[in-house]
Amino acid sequence: MKYSVRANAQAGNDASVSIKQGAIAFGTTAGSESVLPNPAELFLGALAACILKNVERFSGIMNFTYSHANLDISAKRLEKPPRIDEINYELLIYSDDPRLNMDLLKKNIEKFGTIFNTVSTACNISGTVIKK
Repeated sequence: MKYSVRANAQAGNDASVSIKQGAIAFGTTAGSESVLPNPAELFLGALAACILKNVERFSGIMNFTYSHANLDISAKRLEKPPRIDEINYELLIYSDDPRLNMDLLKKNIEKFGTIFNTVSTACNISGTVIKK
């Protein structure tokens, strides 16, 4: 598989990335730092999308149902060199299905997620998966 996106920015303004039929605005100016996502937050958003896509994918493969999932991700940034060093996540799965095997779901998310595997080669990722 191959992936591609197109991003654009004009001097002194914020930017956006176009992906298929959607677009995501992101901040590149000091004036938008409290309003628009920054590149690190977009990065974490990609990881979140990967995890949630795999919840949906594995609900079919593992034959369980869920009503919804909530995911919180946090990251620790180092200053020198500037990079993300540690990522933590908490995934809440809302389900009353006894077929939901939480340990296997976590294992599958962490083994088969494209973005998850890419990121985990660069920094430590730890997390919990909780059934609600």
